[in-house]
Amino acid sequence: MARNILVIHGPNLNLLGTREPHIYGAQTLDDVNQHLVQLATQLKVKCDTYQNNSEGKLVDRIHAAAQEQVDYIIINAGAYTHTSVAIRDALAGVAIPFIEVHLSNVHRREPFRHHSYLSDIAQGVVVGLGAYGYEVALRYAVAA
Repeated sequence: MARNILVIHGPNLNLLGTREPHIYGAQTLDDVNQHLVQLATQLKVKCDTYQNNSEGKLVDRIHAAAQEQVDYIIINAGAYTHTSVAIRDALAGVAIPFIEVHLSNVHRREPFRHHSYLSDIAQGVVVGLGAYGYEVALRYAVAA
């Protein structure tokens, strides 16, 4: 059972609630994070959250997770999902199991969003469930 979970949010997720709410929903990133931390407390696990728009800082945070003995990562890499070999390599390098999350159904969107550099090494992928997808991922990680 995972006891220490890290949720990583990539670029532009700090704009949740205001950026294209018809696609990404009306909840803010603070709303999402508060819900996840509260749920983790109920499930008796630790949950930290992190957001950054910089690819390098996301890679650094993934590397730091190994030193912190994180048991599971939940990651919404945003647009970097479709472009970043560096984030893929960081996740593979730390060998911490992870779940890839997307608020929207990327397969119903532009063709460039259909490919993920992360999916084939992820434990699972949650797409199209809005912010609830994070909860699904957290509950799975806790049970894993």
